[in-house]
Amino acid sequence: MDRDAEQLNLLAIFHYVVAGLAAIFSFFPLIYTAVGVVFIFAARHGTTKPGEELPPEFLGWIFAVLGSLLFLIGIAMAICVLVAGRSLALRRRYTFALVIACIQCLFVPFGTVLGVFTIVVLSRESVKALFPKAIAQGSA
Repeated sequence: MDRDAEQLNLLAIFHYVVAGLAAIFSFFPLIYTAVGVVFIFAARHGTTKPGEELPPEFLGWIFAVLGSLLFLIGIAMAICVLVAGRSLALRRRYTFALVIACIQCLFVPFGTVLGVFTIVVLSRESVKALFPKAIAQGSA
């Protein structure tokens, strides 16, 4: 039991680290948002030289919306990983932690490694016994 608790605590710490990295990397799509805003501004207020053409305004909107959407998805994923780490530390929300571990496998390389290790640890019966809700659902 002590080994399982220690592994869950380590996984919780690693989830916190990966959540921080995910939050940092989620700011990169804001570059697309900034480029989109520049395109929109240039299309509305820009003056051109003869023979020079500005990008269309709708292209700016595509960049701005796509960048903002990717940013929001990244922040939401970082929050979910953080909550999953906290759930592992508190031994609650077993199913949520397992689902987030599966989704993390899509994010190469850190998410994949952490997701696989989390799935392996959470799949053991001795670890499931540490989660009170998992026991109640398993016996019902």
